[in-house]
Amino acid sequence: MKRSIMILGAALLCGVSVQAQNGPWSLQDCIDYALEHNLTVQQSALAVEQREVELNSAQNRRLPALSASASENLSFGRGLTADNTYSNSNTTSTSFSLGGEMPVFQGFDIANGIKLGKLNLAAATADLEKARDDIRVAVAQAFVQILYNQELLRVAREQSSHDEELLEQIRERLDAGKVSAAEVAAQQATLAQSRQSEIQAEGNLNIALLDLTQLLELPSPEGFSIVTPEVGDPSQTLLMRPEAIYAEAVEVKPSVEAAKLNVDYAELAITRAKGAYLPSISLSGGLGSNYYTNSKFDSQSFGEQLKNNFSQYIGLSMNVPIFTRFNTRNNVRNAELSYKGQQIQLENVKKSLYKEIQQAYYNAVASQGRFAGSRESAESARLHYELTEEKYRVGKAGVAEYNDARNNWLRAESEHIQARFQCLYQTKLLDFYRGRDLQF
Repeated sequence: MKRSIMILGAALLCGVSVQAQNGPWSLQDCIDYALEHNLTVQQSALAVEQREVELNSAQNRRLPALSASASENLSFGRGLTADNTYSNSNTTSTSFSLGGEMPVFQGFDIANGIKLGKLNLAAATADLEKARDDIRVAVAQAFVQILYNQELLRVAREQSSHDEELLEQIRERLDAGKVSAAEVAAQQATLAQSRQSEIQAEGNLNIALLDLTQLLELPSPEGFSIVTPEVGDPSQTLLMRPEAIYAEAVEVKPSVEAAKLNVDYAELAITRAKGAYLPSISLSGGLGSNYYTNSKFDSQSFGEQLKNNFSQYIGLSMNVPIFTRFNTRNNVRNAELSYKGQQIQLENVKKSLYKEIQQAYYNAVASQGRFAGSRESAESARLHYELTEEKYRVGKAGVAEYNDARNNWLRAESEHIQARFQCLYQTKLLDFYRGRDLQF
């Protein structure tokens, strides 16, 4: 039965995995799936739940504590009797008690603890959103890398097919006595090189697919594919200045929000530490009774003794700290140092964010220029390659010249493709810093 359940569970899991990988995935599909299944995001979500539990515990400190106890004692030999004499006898004693305690004043420790718990929860929520932002960026990078490698593979396959057709034409010219066998061998080497480039491009694409599926926590990249978006000319996108982007980003980025909350937490921790200088007051109360027997004396019944021995108490206690070996003073000092450290950390987070935005901005500017330049370079290299190919077909250019033109065109085309998708990613990344969704 257990084995059948395991087999059924495995089949269901496989069915879910297959279903999850059916059809091409858009960037939004990938991001949504990663946000739900990525383990790093799940860990951050668990941290939020832990902070919720901690906040609930802090709030429950206001409630009274209630406990009950019962004991049974049996003694042998010489002992104290009810008339305050000693004799050899066997005695039993049974007692019951119910007690409670409620804090009245704890130097505002409970109230401050609740405030700290709320700040902790808010900070953990901001950290969760930061983890979500990080996975969005990572997925977008992996998605762009797949698009780039897909284009390289397409170019490599087209070149392999082209070189194969050209080899057949050269063989026909060899049969007609118009070229030497060396030309055929040279073209065979060229074709082998094209196929090798195709194999390399396919391997790079498979690695890119694996990287993305691992971010999505999919079991395998088999059957996984993405939607190729319609991409316009990213070099025409108008870019905001980094100062303007930063002004928006500092208000919306969760990393800054988490750092601000940590500052608030550290500031409140100082107040909580100072609360240890104040006295604490507690209210307590309880109920109790007992039952006693002695082998040499007659005892009242169990019910009568419980009734006669029934007692109640209520008490109010105050604890005033006088000298705590400087623990409270040092705790306050540590809290103040932590506050200063969190202030510095907030400035570091803001500074790092501004640096990231500046770098992303200048990367976007450079990628736009590179995209425009690589487009012209690729077009020129393609025209030169086509002209050289025509000359090669009619015997006016050698194989070395043809291969040089071909390699220059492939290199220029590869750089143009890379510049295109890099420009697309960098321009969209600037919008992401402003709180926009990452969409192509």
